[in-house]
Amino acid sequence: MKRLLITLSVVLLVLLVSTVGASYYMLDYSLAPDAERSDTALRFRQLTDEYPEVKPWLDSLKACHAFRDTFVVMPTGEKHHAYYVSHPDSRTTALIIHGWRDCAIDFLYLARIYSQLLGCHVLLPDLHGHGLSEGAAVGMGWHERHDVLHWIEVASGLFKSNDFVVHGVSMGAATTMNVSGEKLPACVRSMHFVEDCGYTSVWDEFSHELNADFHLPPFPLMFTTSLLCRLHYGWSFGEAAPLRQVRRCRYPMLFIHGDRDDFVPTRMVYALYEAKPGPKSLWITKGCVHARSYAGYPDEYAHRLSLFLNMPLVEQ
Repeated sequence: MKRLLITLSVVLLVLLVSTVGASYYMLDYSLAPDAERSDTALRFRQLTDEYPEVKPWLDSLKACHAFRDTFVVMPTGEKHHAYYVSHPDSRTTALIIHGWRDCAIDFLYLARIYSQLLGCHVLLPDLHGHGLSEGAAVGMGWHERHDVLHWIEVASGLFKSNDFVVHGVSMGAATTMNVSGEKLPACVRSMHFVEDCGYTSVWDEFSHELNADFHLPPFPLMFTTSLLCRLHYGWSFGEAAPLRQVRRCRYPMLFIHGDRDDFVPTRMVYALYEAKPGPKSLWITKGCVHARSYAGYPDEYAHRLSLFLNMPLVEQ
């Protein structure tokens, strides 16, 4: 009996050590910033290779020094970065929110729609721990909601604008939905939200990836990793839930999701759409995988935004 108890104790100790080690690995894998996040030259090359329609627009802006950037000190004391483009006589500002381990440059294809086709001011922030912004860990759209709320105030002062669109993709979509459930700054007169392939919660998304990549159930790894996240970064996976945030949103929201998305499963958008009260619209893009709705339907994507925002597209 004594030998059995010792054996069981050793097995339990090994399992505990293995679980904690795996939890630290999962946390670092999920929340560590991209080591090459500040390589802007590489990002610009990748952008124009994938979306060649952006290059002439961007070149024309650079030629007249209309494509600019800025650094601001956030309430946390960190220095954060954003690109921006102003538009003459516009009353609306679009904030474009990038995805996990991406940066603002990667989503200039959306900025072109808002600036060139819809006539908006545009601001593209590098979120905490992304691009040229400071930050030691990615917040999966939960802590980043505070970044965006501050950038709305910055944009209002920069452009003298009170009408806003917040448009995010993937983790940026989760950030957008998290913002939608918060009290917005006093400078906001009107607001529209666009979420493209966001997840219901960090818990749901990480559980899905744990099963898809490693064929593991949520217990025990999700529980221990979420606890480590709480201890290290002050938030848990279950707490970071766009599904809960959209229930509090009373502003119009457009939901976009590819019907072949297996990274953020398409089923999540239906739960999000159902939870959202008030004005809303849903577009499921046929044949599109994760974050590829614009690539699959570039003209319709712009047209859908035009209809949702009630802004006529400029003829090209």
